Amino acid sequence: MAAADLWKGMDAYENRDYATALREWTALAEQGHAGAQYNLGLMYARGRGVPRDDEQAVKWYTLAAEQGDAGAQTNLGVMYANGRGVPEDEKQAVKWYTLAAEQGEAAARTNLGLMYAEGRGVPQDDKQAVECFKLAAGQGEAPARYELGLMYSRGHGVPQDDKQAVECYTHAAEQGHIPAQTRLGIMYLNGLGIAKDDTHDPIIHAHMWFNIAAANGDEAARRERDSVAEDMTPTQRETAQRLARDWVEKNDTGDDARPPAGTQGLPPPR
Repeated sequence: MAAADLWKGMDAYENRDYATALREWTALAEQGHAGAQYNLGLMYARGRGVPRDDEQAVKWYTLAAEQGDAGAQTNLGVMYANGRGVPEDEKQAVKWYTLAAEQGEAAARTNLGLMYAEGRGVPQDDKQAVECFKLAAGQGEAPARYELGLMYSRGHGVPQDDKQAVECYTHAAEQGHIPAQTRLGIMYLNGLGIAKDDTHDPIIHAHMWFNIAAANGDEAARRERDSVAEDMTPTQRETAQRLARDWVEKNDTGDDARPPAGTQGLPPPR
């Protein structure tokens, strides 16, 4: 019965019937169902069907996290890291990220890597950060791929390697990660780590990725795109714009409703 009610809430959430989802999950959460507690926490954190209430989100995440729910542990870490609904406490954030990461939660591994990279709640340790990012990147986590790209670009925790950085940025950019799209544009613009047999003029690819990121609201990418365009021929600009349009059309999945899953947000990228 509990599983049926949980999925009834999922179906309602997918259909944006938040009132029904809230009713189903609240009943289960009050009975101690960890999955429902996690979902209920997410609704309060996002303000879906209820006024946004970080303290209530923390309450439900904590109940689910203490039962070992990895998603709730990850999100509870985010709340502590950002001081949402609780006083900011980086050590508590690390605690919950670690517990979730040990269960294989990719987002928790990414966040834990960020904590090590920045020395937040733990001693600063680039090598440990890289290990976290590699594990999450291997699970297909776009933010981890981007962060790993930064580590290769900067030679932090790994030998400096622009080719590896471009590979990481490319995977993340293709998944729609906006900072990675901008970074990839910069790599093309400066000819860093780009294969010599690449069939496209680097400036065309640079403009393409800047244009895609700019369309997603990245102001720095917009400035780079406009600056690059001044040094391009009309044919180059036309080709770059066509490539950007083709990429957007191919990768546009719309704004479909999804059941609660993953985290409500990572710390801001460095």
